[in-house]
Order: sequence, then structure tokens, then C-alpha cells
Amino acid sequence: MSRPLITTPFGARSTAAEVLAGLDLGGRRAVVTGGASGIGRETARALAAAGAEVTIGVRDLAAGVRAAGEIAPASGPGSVRAAFLDLANQRSVRAFTDAWQGPLHVLVLNAGVMATPLQRTREGWETQFATNHLGHFALATGLHGALAAARGARVVAVSSVGHVNGGVLFDDVSFERHPYDPWAAYSQSKTANVLFAVEAARRWAPDLIAVNALNPGRITSTRLGRHIGDIANSPASFDATSTDVSWKDIEQGAATSALLAASPLVEGVTGRYFEDCAEAGPHRPGVRRGVAAHALDPGHAARLWQLSTDLLTATATGAGTDTGTGAGAAAV
Repeated sequence: MSRPLITTPFGARSTAAEVLAGLDLGGRRAVVTGGASGIGRETARALAAAGAEVTIGVRDLAAGVRAAGEIAPASGPGSVRAAFLDLANQRSVRAFTDAWQGPLHVLVLNAGVMATPLQRTREGWETQFATNHLGHFALATGLHGALAAARGARVVAVSSVGHVNGGVLFDDVSFERHPYDPWAAYSQSKTANVLFAVEAARRWAPDLIAVNALNPGRITSTRLGRHIGDIANSPASFDATSTDVSWKDIEQGAATSALLAASPLVEGVTGRYFEDCAEAGPHRPGVRRGVAAHALDPGHAARLWQLSTDLLTATATGAGTDTGTGAGAAAV
């Protein structure tokens, strides 16, 4: 990489609150998927504390309403509301985007699943790819008009260092012919998050929409690792000085998302991959940091965009707007 990497005064131990301290986000509207818990909830809280109007997209609307109510009293001048959004259900995604009105300044694609047993959506798509990538792809493209209307919007795709373990299996993204491996499927979906940012940044630059991806670090005490036991959420030995992997608490894990969502320090930056509040360098084998070359490949990014568009188009007919029994929204 010939150009200098982007750095900020913040780092691995910084929190979302510290990153946004002193900023006034009054008048800005944000959507955070998976905002009822974990780093999504903390990202929503930090944005609202700075004055933004935040909508958290959640599968469990009752839990989302409770989370919004708990965030709102301490959120300062902003507001928080919950809206039903099931990323594995294209009807739900379409209902969410169809219902949105007015400009959207910040879209944080945060929700995700990890290393699940083999499951498929109603379309037959493998669940991790469908949720982590296709659901977010449909959400972001469906909200493109609202993002463009903001004239300076930001889209933040939460990826993972797990992307370094493999690229997109373009000829079989749903593991219909290849043996299913939950970690290979997770790596594919997280690579897809970065490739989405690369291609969206290129396509949406004329609309002044900045799109970036990030690795939040390994976060303790979240529900992401619920399918694989305690190993994902409890470091055997927490080493704050390690250069191989950054174990973080939730407040620290949300910092890079908050930076890319709203900090003036990265104004105009697009199509990049960040970790620990700075642009990541190339991945080196044996080190759980950096960005893999396959995730930044512009050819792969364009190919994934076309594949994703084709998959969504093929299932759009008859999708309707049925959002299931959890449909609805509530403001707090």
C-alpha cells in the first residue's frame, strides 16, 4: 500500500463515548442494526448521546423497545426508537426500507451471526451469508435514496478479523455442493462485508456517501459467540498490550464503529477497512490483525455486487411486505 494509512488519536482501548465526545449530531438520523445488545447497543447509545435520532433495527421488537427505553434516559439530547428488522427475511428488510421516510445520515450494518449450524432461509440461502451480507446489502441498497438525500451520509459495515480465513465461494455461496463448514461460512460473510464497502464506495461516491468496513476486535460478553460456547467471549488471558488480537469490552468494541459513523477525523474517507480506530494495514500470516488482499480486490467486489443483485432480483417477485408477527416500531 503506497499511501500512508489513516490514523487518529484514538486506539484499541478508546471507547465510543470518547471518540464522539464534544460532537453535536443534532439533526442527524441514524440506523443501527442489531442495536438491542452488544456493540450495536453501545454504538446507538453513543450516537444518541451526541444528539442523533437513532433507530435500532431488531428481530425481537419487545427486546428492542426495552433497550431503547434503557438507552434513552442516558442518551442526552438525542432519541432512540426500535423498529422490527429481520435481516434473514427479505420481506422484513423490504418493509423496513419501504417505511423509511426522509434522509438518513448514518447506517451502521452491525447485526450478525457467527459459526451457526447449517441453516437456510426460505430462499435456500445459507444463513450466515444471508444475514451478515445479503440482508445488509438489501437494506443498504434499499435505503440508498435516503442516504443520497443526506448529502454526506456514512455507511459502516462491521466485519471481523475472521475474514482473513477465506474469501467468497462465488460458485457456491450457500454450500449446496461443498461440505458445510461454519467457520468457512462465517469468513465468507465477513469478507463479503468488506467487499460490499469497496464496491459501494466506488458506486456511491457521486452521491457523497462514504462506505467503510471495520474489525471491532474480540469483544467480551456479547451474544455473537452463542453457538460456539465460552471461547468466543472469555479470553483465556486478557493481554491489553497484545499486537496479535485486541480483546475489548463493549464500550471499546463500539469505538471504531462510532469513529466511522460520525467523527470528523475521517470525513470524506471511503472504501477502507479500519481496526482499533485506525486504517488497518495488510494482513500478515500468523497475526490476527490487518486486512486480507482478497477482501479489498475490486474485481471480487464488483462480482459480489452483481451476484447479490441477481440473488435479490430472483426472489423479489412475490416478496410482499409481510413482516411477520413482530412487525412494528416504537419510539422512546
